[in-house]
Amino acid sequence: MRSFTAAAIATLALAGASLASAAQAAPLPTLTTGAAREIGYGSAVLTGSVNPKGSATSYYFQYGLTKAYGSQSAIASAGAGTRTVSVRLAVTGLEPLTLYHYRLVAVNGAGAAIGGERTFLTTKVPLSLQILSSPDPVLYGGTATVQGTLSGTDNAGREVVLQADQFPFTAGFQDVGNPELTSASGSFSFPVVGLTLVTQYRVLTTTNPPVVSPVAVENVAVLLASHVKRARRRHFARIYGTVTPAENGMEVGILRTVDGRGVLVGGTILTPLNAASSAFSRVVPVKPGIYRVLVRVTNGAQVSNYGQPLLIR
Repeated sequence: MRSFTAAAIATLALAGASLASAAQAAPLPTLTTGAAREIGYGSAVLTGSVNPKGSATSYYFQYGLTKAYGSQSAIASAGAGTRTVSVRLAVTGLEPLTLYHYRLVAVNGAGAAIGGERTFLTTKVPLSLQILSSPDPVLYGGTATVQGTLSGTDNAGREVVLQADQFPFTAGFQDVGNPELTSASGSFSFPVVGLTLVTQYRVLTTTNPPVVSPVAVENVAVLLASHVKRARRRHFARIYGTVTPAENGMEVGILRTVDGRGVLVGGTILTPLNAASSAFSRVVPVKPGIYRVLVRVTNGAQVSNYGQPLLIR
């Protein structure tokens, strides 16, 4: 074990005394709590100024709903200079439309200096709209529902309006039905009956300026009735039916379900039945199994659809 002479011990004691004296001589930093900037509904940037007084100095902000604060920002360095420097730190996770108290704290070897208290008020959460239309697609002549939520501060009891723009989307959006009031949670629902054309929907508030939702597209599938009967030839069947509205000239595919997928066994085109509907009929070779008819619609006014499963024994 190493031993120290009396002289060495005295030297160490003098060095320790010098360090303690230097620490006592280091002045506290000076600081000023600045204004809050970039205030949003959930965050803000707190500012201030710090003079480190020549010693390595760190700083942070205390903040909270009362003068007791309770929360603290990250810790950052203000350097070790002798000039006053501007400092800023962001705080997040705040509540909207809430008054916060805050102050700046700077710490160096001499201790902690505490700035004066200031306050800021967070903003409202801006209103926003999201909607969806269901079912999609809806059968020709059927009923769809446009529903959604108005989010943000004061979203309950707000008047909202449904607007629609039907294929070919040249007339522009027009009001549909009467306005509705949002629920306590901001939700709303508009039933739309008798749909016959692919339609774009949007919802907007009656505020000034209005808040407008994204566009939701409701597709309208043709009504397809399909049937099967035995043909005169063995192992053949006639598959026939109608499509509403009239889609004359559109393609019809007859599919047999094999291992969960449709295999094409025949096809034809739609021909006129009357002003409202088209018809199809085709004799195809068959095996026992499930068959379905697909009408492929490409005019944009309606969309394609499958008929009900047809069982051939």
